[in-house]
Amino acid sequence: MKSHQAVAKPIPDPSPPLIVSHSLPAGWFLALAATVAFSLATPIARSLLVGGADPSGLVTIRLLIATGLHGLAIGLTAPRLFRLDRRHVIIALLAGVINGIGMLLYFVGLARLSASLTAMLLAMSPLAVLTLLMLRGEKLTRRHAIRVGLALGGVYLLIGPGGNVDLTGVGLILLAVLAFSSQMALLQWYLKQLDPRTVAFYVSAGMLLVVGIYWLVEGAPWQPLDGMGWLGLATLALVSTFLARLAMYAAVASIGSSQMSMLTPLEILLAVIWSVVFLDERLTAAHAAGGLLILLSTLLAIQRLNLTWRRPRWRVWFRS
Repeated sequence: MKSHQAVAKPIPDPSPPLIVSHSLPAGWFLALAATVAFSLATPIARSLLVGGADPSGLVTIRLLIATGLHGLAIGLTAPRLFRLDRRHVIIALLAGVINGIGMLLYFVGLARLSASLTAMLLAMSPLAVLTLLMLRGEKLTRRHAIRVGLALGGVYLLIGPGGNVDLTGVGLILLAVLAFSSQMALLQWYLKQLDPRTVAFYVSAGMLLVVGIYWLVEGAPWQPLDGMGWLGLATLALVSTFLARLAMYAAVASIGSSQMSMLTPLEILLAVIWSVVFLDERLTAAHAAGGLLILLSTLLAIQRLNLTWRRPRWRVWFRS
């Protein structure tokens, strides 16, 4: 008599959805597309704020549209990407909350500063990320002190020896830089293996949660927009948030964080150009010199990050 052994049923794979690689040319195309899309955010947001838009209301509607688009895109193409274990959901939402706080600080600060000056302050993101890496074992070196000194010198020139720039606005933007860098480091340390669409959706949901609560606590202020205002807001939500994030996450998966970070100076340069051309902003010699010092510090930080990121443990995504 022949014995029959029970055949074990296959156990479903509980692992989270993984990223899909792209070719290098496609990766670079996506990286450049994300860079251009992100560079539009500061001048467009500044024009809306100058027109009387409320910062918290503007951020809330922007994120509501972007989060809805992320959810709709996943629901129509790959609903399985919504499934994520509790640990990854908590980390992604936490990263979104941190980024949402940073975006609120950024918009409130932008209402007090010019778009070009804000863009140059945002160039300190790579330096902030490099500083955060010390929490994971990076040593404080003399070169890092030089990078910090260059950045601080640049900030001093941007503010002006007489303090003729709104110091509260500068402080808010610098806090926003810290928040953006912190959440991106958190994403790369713990969520780098996930599909970009999943990361974008949950992070955007976390951002919407904290920003929406703040907006409601404020009394849900809203300044009606005209046709051009709605066009600017739609561009912020669709191009500079939804499409830009998807392109950036996919580019990082293809070409790596270090290569993506090299485009940070290009993004800042484009943002300043858009501000000068479309908002008619003018840079003084001191502002230009301060911006150059910050960009030099950024380039030195990126050079260091490129060496650090050769060890996969240290790779960090730059964007909010």
